[in-house]
Amino acid sequence: MRRAIVLAACVAVTAALAVPAQAGPSSTTSADGKAAEYVVLYRDGVSPEQAHAAIKAAGGTIVRENTAVGLATVRSTRGAFGVDARRLAAVEGVARDRAIGEAPKITRRAADKNIAVEKEGRDGGSRGHGPKVKGDPLAGGQWDMQRIHATADGSYKVEPGDRRVLVGVIDTGIDGNHPDIRANFDRRLSRNFTKDIPADANGAEVDGPCEHPSCVDPVDEDDNEHGTHVASTIASPLNGLGMAGVAPNVTLVNVRAGQDSGFFFLQPVVDAITYAADAGIDVVNMSFYTDPWLFNCPDNPADTPEYQAEQRTVIKATERALAYAHRHGVTMVSAAGNGATDYTKTIVDDSSPDYVATPGEAPYTRTIPPSCVSEPSEGQNVIAVSSVGVSGRKAYYSDYGNGYVDVAAPGGDVYDTADGKRDVTKGILAAYPESLARARGELNADGTPNVPYVVRDCKGTTCAYYQYLQGTSMASPHATGVAALIVSRYGHRDPRHGGLTLSPDVVQRVMRGTATKQPCPSPAAFTYTRYVLQADGTYQKVTATHTCEGPAGHNGFFGSGVVDALHAVGR
Repeated sequence: MRRAIVLAACVAVTAALAVPAQAGPSSTTSADGKAAEYVVLYRDGVSPEQAHAAIKAAGGTIVRENTAVGLATVRSTRGAFGVDARRLAAVEGVARDRAIGEAPKITRRAADKNIAVEKEGRDGGSRGHGPKVKGDPLAGGQWDMQRIHATADGSYKVEPGDRRVLVGVIDTGIDGNHPDIRANFDRRLSRNFTKDIPADANGAEVDGPCEHPSCVDPVDEDDNEHGTHVASTIASPLNGLGMAGVAPNVTLVNVRAGQDSGFFFLQPVVDAITYAADAGIDVVNMSFYTDPWLFNCPDNPADTPEYQAEQRTVIKATERALAYAHRHGVTMVSAAGNGATDYTKTIVDDSSPDYVATPGEAPYTRTIPPSCVSEPSEGQNVIAVSSVGVSGRKAYYSDYGNGYVDVAAPGGDVYDTADGKRDVTKGILAAYPESLARARGELNADGTPNVPYVVRDCKGTTCAYYQYLQGTSMASPHATGVAALIVSRYGHRDPRHGGLTLSPDVVQRVMRGTATKQPCPSPAAFTYTRYVLQADGTYQKVTATHTCEGPAGHNGFFGSGVVDALHAVGR
């Protein structure tokens, strides 16, 4: 079994963090005499004063620090700073400042990217999309909520969530002004720990030009779309507009750690996790996977000593952050990943490092043993969620592994159809920022969608937009919503922050214990057959076989089973 470690809002936050997003990652291009940035992890037991003195002696200047974990972003003009700093008794590890996680990139044209998001298919969208069912107008298109009984006749009736329960979305941001999100969005508690990065070390675009003079986006903005979709799935309210989330009455907090481009840097991720702990957030959703290393390997012979040291630093720093959050009562939920691989087996990675921190850097092929770590899904005390489609099968793209997957949840599978051809409505429908739909030319002059994957719903003069996406990024927020309902139902008053609180261990036990057990398919080696539309109008047959190991209630496809909102809060 792959070793489980690493990654996973009105109170005055403790001194654990520096001011968020004032000094986000800058260019990491360096040579002697040119400024570069590093992430430095202090050794356990070393005081901040000792660490500061050591870093200064090595020629570094601290620009950002998290004392809860002992992690600092350090700028230096000395080309040998990284090598020298690793020799310091006060330092546990040093890494070149770069992305450690990525929200899967969303594509509108190419099929079968590892994001597993496909935004083409049948049926355009407006009010009444899907069969008419009780609930908000687009509830008929939410097969996902029907599968886990998060419906007007299901969990909404028993426990729709408590506004005192805080759910942090560690992602690319939340469109807090979306008409089907804003009622549940807490702007005051929200934070943005990122700063836009126009280009990488090779000059290739990362986030592109800054939208704001400070290059720091407001806490109610999402220029990527990923975080908004996730937040909506968790907690869009029951308000007679569009659709509702799993826990329609809980409070959403933007704890942003992702760039507009979807990259996640070590310091913002650690800051986001520890902020959630200090601010009294009950549950966090982490629908991203790690970059630049898809897997972090402490001693892979395929990696240079510097790369090995960098990956060890990432592991140690994020382990500390996860442990800190767990001690402070945060339930952490993560997407399992979209690589269609068994995490308990040896695999090959040819995509890392995929963020250019030094000129000329490029990915290379390396063998990945089970001892390597994917973050945050393999993190200590993190609930890893695989994805299922409308039929209940594991989605064709979802990662899996017996002992890796904790639970499963609807994430969509657009090929889960009778003929094996794509149907966008078999994805997950959730909120979409109108600003992005307009900027991408997906709306007509009158505001109606001109692409099949975007849906509009209007209530009076208020209109809102939604889109179909698929991925384990879409499965994870379903489990996060169920966790929020469990805290709402069984939590007790939080004496430190007010609101409600419940031990993360209890939340996980209830979630796993009330999940619908699902056995492996028979035969256990399941072959997926898809017919992928080509540019010339023909279909290409694509097959892949994934083998499920373990019994019902404890197997590699579904873990303890598919989460169930109604069962989790009692019938």
